[in-house]
Amino acid sequence: MTANFRFAQPNTRVRLGQRKIVRVRRGQDLVEVVAWASVVAVLAMFLIDGGVKQVTDVTTGLGALSRLTALVGTDLLLIHMLLVARVPWVDRLYGLDKSTEAHKKLGKPILYLIVAHFLASLVNYAMLDQKAILAELTNLVFNVPDMLTATIALILMIAVVVSSIQIARKRLSYEAWWLIHLLSYASVFLAIPHQISTGSDIAGKPFAMFYWISLYLFVAGNIVWYRFLEPIVLSLRLGLKVETTVRESSDATSIYITGKNLEKLGYEAGQFFILRVLTKGQWWRAHPFSVSAAPNSRFVRFTIGNRGDDTSLLQTIKPGTRIVLEGPYGVFTEARRSREKVTLICAGIGAPPIRSLAESMAARPGDINIIYRTRQTDDAALVDELTDLSQRRGFKLTLLEGGRGGANSWMPAHPENIPDHARISVIAPWISESDVFICGPAAWTRSVKKSLLRAGTPEHQIHAEEFAW
Repeated sequence: MTANFRFAQPNTRVRLGQRKIVRVRRGQDLVEVVAWASVVAVLAMFLIDGGVKQVTDVTTGLGALSRLTALVGTDLLLIHMLLVARVPWVDRLYGLDKSTEAHKKLGKPILYLIVAHFLASLVNYAMLDQKAILAELTNLVFNVPDMLTATIALILMIAVVVSSIQIARKRLSYEAWWLIHLLSYASVFLAIPHQISTGSDIAGKPFAMFYWISLYLFVAGNIVWYRFLEPIVLSLRLGLKVETTVRESSDATSIYITGKNLEKLGYEAGQFFILRVLTKGQWWRAHPFSVSAAPNSRFVRFTIGNRGDDTSLLQTIKPGTRIVLEGPYGVFTEARRSREKVTLICAGIGAPPIRSLAESMAARPGDINIIYRTRQTDDAALVDELTDLSQRRGFKLTLLEGGRGGANSWMPAHPENIPDHARISVIAPWISESDVFICGPAAWTRSVKKSLLRAGTPEHQIHAEEFAW
């Protein structure tokens, strides 16, 4: 395919320097200040409403604890959901992997707050009604309005948090995880009625009612539009479908997707989409794939390795098959570049985004160094295109072929056992002055990053992004 491949024109200019990084950090600071301000607002409303002054004994203390944990837990839960709503303004600042990491960290504290609310409420009501805990639980669930749905909401939330624990996640497919996390939306929806009918912090209080309704509508609007409606509406309007497939290696195939006005997808080289194939057996299953060619008006291309799951079916996808693309996502782009020199490092599944970055980046001859780690160069996906591209634009391409040199090495064996950080300094002499973009398997990427740090590359110049879920 290389001989007939028409490369897109690269970017003509790029803004360099630390100012762009400072602007990103200021944007992150603003979002985080607003998020924490929402928690402070909830605490302020609780205190103004006499949340502490009303505490005179154990029962009123438990009542105050129940109210406070419910308010703070719900506020954090809405932030928690927004972090993985795949909202463009969040993704542009953090990237999907960083926002997903923050989402995971919030999961347990939120669960602890909601469980504390449940237990404090249960014990408080049991003391007031002078009933045993189990009897009071039965009474609340079956006799108090909206408490049954609230209890179901708690059970669903526990299921979501347990499924997010690392050990459990390793046993779940993406589809199973996605279906379980739909329950988080159900849990919030089911909890709303009891907040109004049995709570004393919202009903009858105009400002609190306005605050919570606005917060719910804001989060719900972002989730419904960006997570569900926009990908379907845009993909159908553009008429996205498979044009052709091209075998790139023994275990990788490029899928070319065409449609109308492809520029409306608004993606950059290095970003990825969640791809959904509209066939009877696959429409409900989606997978993340990076684009493997720079943005252009003719096609969107994904180069997909056969990993034995749905990716094996995609190797033989039929031309004409309709496609829905959700995204674009990620900050693995030239927008994060701050230095004139750039080193692009890839292995295996990481070749597609590195290939698209190499095609699109603004550069003079000698500015870009590409390192492709492969076990067998003759069967490495996109290596021919990278070779052709490097020759045309004056980039340096280094192919590192063979088995690993050691358990902690990401490079092939060396006869003199030279450590990776020393070897990378020889391959890319300006590595400490470069922006470095790394893409490959997670463990391999971490190993590369360690060697770069030892070679003197500042951490803020190292860019790596995972397909997080």
